[in-house]
Amino acid sequence: MRPIAVLDSGVGGLTVVKQLLAELPGVPLVYVGDTARTPYGPRPAEEVRAFTEQIVKHLCTLDPTRIVIACNTATAVALDAIAQWCPVPVHGVIVPGARAAVRATRSGRIGVIGTEGTMRSRAYDVAIRACDARITVQTLACPAFVPLVEEGAYASDQARGIVEEVLVPMIAARVDTLILGCTHYPFLAPAIQQVMGSDVQLISSATEVAHEVRSHVGHVPEGTGVLDVSCTGEVAPFEAIVRRWLDVDVVVRHCVLPEGVRMD
Repeated sequence: MRPIAVLDSGVGGLTVVKQLLAELPGVPLVYVGDTARTPYGPRPAEEVRAFTEQIVKHLCTLDPTRIVIACNTATAVALDAIAQWCPVPVHGVIVPGARAAVRATRSGRIGVIGTEGTMRSRAYDVAIRACDARITVQTLACPAFVPLVEEGAYASDQARGIVEEVLVPMIAARVDTLILGCTHYPFLAPAIQQVMGSDVQLISSATEVAHEVRSHVGHVPEGTGVLDVSCTGEVAPFEAIVRRWLDVDVVVRHCVLPEGVRMD
């Protein structure tokens, strides 16, 4: 079978891959993590758009059935433009997460945490209010979270302390639903849930986009599909997180992105 391709600024998109492995076990997956240039959140939108287009063009040479931009910042600034020229369907993570949060909220107060770039774009505000204009949306940039995950420290006491400090404004906002608006954040979900309290429902944009992709895939073959993982930065630390998070024995390759991948 032709693969489903997934890209992210680093390890965060592995949360999408984990869900896809559960829902589409027989479908081959290709993953590229742009660890050499992570994080995307603080970067200018034009730069993130160029990086994302470069990776998508590379993935198109692998003949995928569809591509998942498993990065909220890249989705916010690049999805619409890429969808105009990409020869296969392209999925982003923002709209599926927004829809799920609107379905889940009881009070009409939804929180969104994400990178600086995603919060600047206000893409979640637009997507949520397109579903229900009465919703109150509270957003919070959490730039300290991605480095914790990229460094593999997401289960540490340090991570718990940082999460508790950063989320003070979100607790004060009294939201009942919180969108993890960065695919890195599910790594921190246990700490985030503990800090926010059991009454707050967490919505993973990673999980929701995987559900969306599954809805577009027809017959799923039995067995285990091939998992092809690569990264643009140092392989060893990335491979360690891949194996720990996905619980698979996979060899990660180093990916060199060509400067001028042609689409014709």
